[in-house]
Amino acid sequence: MRILFVHRRGIGQFEHLAASLAAAGNEVTLITESVDRRLPGVRIVRHRAEPPAKPAAIRSSPLATTEHHVRLGLRVAETLDALVRAEGPPDLIVGHIGWGSMMFVKDVVPAAPALGYCEFFYRAEGADVGFDPEDIIDLDVRQRLRLRNAAQLVTLDAIDAGISPTGWQRSRYPQSHARRIAICHDGIDTRRFRPDSGRGLTLPNGRVIRPGDPVVTFAARDLEPYRGFPQAAKAAEIVLQRNKDAIFVFVGGDSNSYGASRRDGKSWKEAVREETALDPERVFFPGQVPHETLTRLFQISAVHVYLTYPFVLSWSVLEAMSCGALVIGSATEPVQEVIRHRENGLLVPFFEPEALAETVLDVLARPRDFVDMRRQARQTIIERYALDKCLTRQRTILAQMLGASMRSVAAAG
Repeated sequence: MRILFVHRRGIGQFEHLAASLAAAGNEVTLITESVDRRLPGVRIVRHRAEPPAKPAAIRSSPLATTEHHVRLGLRVAETLDALVRAEGPPDLIVGHIGWGSMMFVKDVVPAAPALGYCEFFYRAEGADVGFDPEDIIDLDVRQRLRLRNAAQLVTLDAIDAGISPTGWQRSRYPQSHARRIAICHDGIDTRRFRPDSGRGLTLPNGRVIRPGDPVVTFAARDLEPYRGFPQAAKAAEIVLQRNKDAIFVFVGGDSNSYGASRRDGKSWKEAVREETALDPERVFFPGQVPHETLTRLFQISAVHVYLTYPFVLSWSVLEAMSCGALVIGSATEPVQEVIRHRENGLLVPFFEPEALAETVLDVLARPRDFVDMRRQARQTIIERYALDKCLTRQRTILAQMLGASMRSVAAAG
C-alpha cells in the first residue's frame, strides 16, 4: 500500500503508526514543513515553508491566522499534486487537521480515503479559554476562536473520518462531525516506560537522586500557566518549608507553547522564581531534557505533579503513570478521563496550590500507603493506552477505510 501522512511539524503523533506501517512493507511518505526526526522506511517530502503571521498582524486582523492556515493547505496541495503527477495517487491519506494542512488533499485526490487527526477544537466556553477566572472573553475573542476553527471545519467537511486521542478531546468537536471521529490514543510504549528501581540520576549540581528519595517532579514542554507551572511552584514553596528533605525538579523550556506571553517580556520561570522563595539547592530547572532522562525521573519520582487547563492531554502524564509514578493531577476534564481519585492517582483543584502542597506532603510522609495506587496507575496505561493495543485499533480503522473505499469503487464500476 502507498500511505501518505501529512503533518506540519515532522511526524508528530504519527510516529508509531508510520513506523509500523513502513516495517510491514508499505510505502510510507510524509509531507511536512519541518523535520523533527526521521524514521526508517518513511520518506520525507518537505513543502515550501509558510511563515506564520506576525503578532502585530494577528492583533490587527482576525483573519490573519485563518489566512496562514489556508496558505499551509495550498502548500501541501501543490506538493501532493506534484507527487501524484509523478508517482500516482496514494491509497490512503492520514493527517493532522489543526493547521490547515489537510484542507485541500481531497481536491487533489478525491478517491483516496482521508483520515484526519482531530486534536483540539476551540470554544469560548468549557475548555481552556475562560478557564482562568481572570480571562476576559469579549466579542473579539469569540470571533477569533470561531475563525481559528475554520480550517478544521473545512477539512472535516471533505475528509472521510477522524480520530481523536481521548474522549474529552473528541467531545469538543461539533456533534455533527464527532459522530465520524473515532477515539484512539497514539499509544504508550509500556516496555520502554516501566518501573525501574535500579538506577540513580545525577542532577545539574552533581547531586545523585535515587528511587526512594523525596523527589517531586514536574514536566511540561514549557513552564507556563496552561500546564499549571505557577501553581506548582507556589506549592513547592510550601512543601520545602515543611519538609526539609524534599527536592523538586521542574523539567521544561522557557517559551510559551500555549497561551499568551507575559507583557513584561519575562519568561514564566523568571517571574515565578522572583515571586517565590525556592531554594536553588533543592529546586532544579534542567530545561528540556532528553526523553531518556525524563523517563528516569519518572521512575525515581516520589510524586509527579501534572496540572493542565482543560486542553490537550500530555503524553508525559501517561508515560509517568506507565513508569509507576504517583501522579497528583488537576481535577480538570482531560486528567479525570485517565485518573480516578484515590484509585490510580490523586486529584486536586487546579487553582489551589495549598491543596496541592498538602497532598504532596501527605504522600511524602507515608509513601508505602500509595504503592498499590502506583501499580494501578501502570495497569491503567497497560489496559487503555498500551502501544500495541492502540496500533491494532489504528490499523483496524485504516483497514475499514480502505475496505469502504474499495467497495465504493466496485459499486461505481
